[in-house]
Amino acid sequence: MRENFIRLRASLALLSALALSPAAQAADHLRLTVLAGGTFAWELAVVKAYGLDVKADLALDVTELASTEAAKIALIGGRADMILSDWLWAARERGLGHKLVFYPQSSTLGAVMAKAGAKLNSPADFVGKKLGVAGGPLDKSWLMLQAWALGQGVDLKANSTVIFGAPPLLAEKLGQGEVDAVLEFWTYCAMLEGRGFARAIDMADVEHQLGAKGPISVGGYVFDESFAIAHKDALERFLDITRKAKYMIAGDDEAFGKVAPLIDAKAPATLAIYRRRYAEGIPTRSIGAEEADAAAIYQVLAKLGGAELVGSAPTLDPGVFYRGPAGNDAPHDNVVAIPNAAVNPNSAANP
Repeated sequence: MRENFIRLRASLALLSALALSPAAQAADHLRLTVLAGGTFAWELAVVKAYGLDVKADLALDVTELASTEAAKIALIGGRADMILSDWLWAARERGLGHKLVFYPQSSTLGAVMAKAGAKLNSPADFVGKKLGVAGGPLDKSWLMLQAWALGQGVDLKANSTVIFGAPPLLAEKLGQGEVDAVLEFWTYCAMLEGRGFARAIDMADVEHQLGAKGPISVGGYVFDESFAIAHKDALERFLDITRKAKYMIAGDDEAFGKVAPLIDAKAPATLAIYRRRYAEGIPTRSIGAEEADAAAIYQVLAKLGGAELVGSAPTLDPGVFYRGPAGNDAPHDNVVAIPNAAVNPNSAANP
């Protein structure tokens, strides 16, 4: 009888230990809202394919939406824990009372695209030309392009015919010769590069001329401060696995194969351009360096966009950029180096 009692106690102790062990605990749930086919979806495809979420003890509930505005509404409405957006929107929302924070995901920017060989390299070259602009009058790239041109004495709005439209429509107008150039998001730039068009003006160069000392992550993971505090450990694990996924996409052919079906391109050469541009944008700078440059660009944007763009905040709130539970400001290059094959469009390692 006593032996049975001892065995029962031992069994209960073992079950209790198993229940309390990390392997037996329920995984932390994160609700993610992504744009169908967007780079956040790319990373999650790799995370899922290689079980990085399971290894990190995370359960990712992913909802795909058709527009960035719908994703923003889901986050503000409490139906998502995290979306992909930009620090400018997060800063505006902070001014409205929503304490959102931003963590860098990609510094890849778009460009002004034109026919190869077209002389459209300076603001003066656009006088009298037709310029398509994706994103609308308050798009940050359009505002930066205007500021760059004004600094050289050219008012693009007054001296060019500016046509706003959806990115795919503008790409077609360029292809049909209805416009001289288009300012496009980077994914559409990659598509146009694959069709033989050229980057007449790279927005990364414009950003630099406006005061940035290095690449600024325009896109990033946006979430609420309260969520970050309540789920800091899970959040750190999530940021770690997405960082690993980035380097896998850039440097591992098999991993990129999980992403390729999500890209609206089939030609191997065009897929290689998408991959190269994505790899170029993997954040490697410290949060402090990114934030300092973002603050400088914010002032440029606020001057042109005014309250309609930035609300009541004339300067960038220093709390916008997320530094982690310990205020970590280390560079983001702590995984592996990107193989040269990932950034060489002629490499055999590209699809």
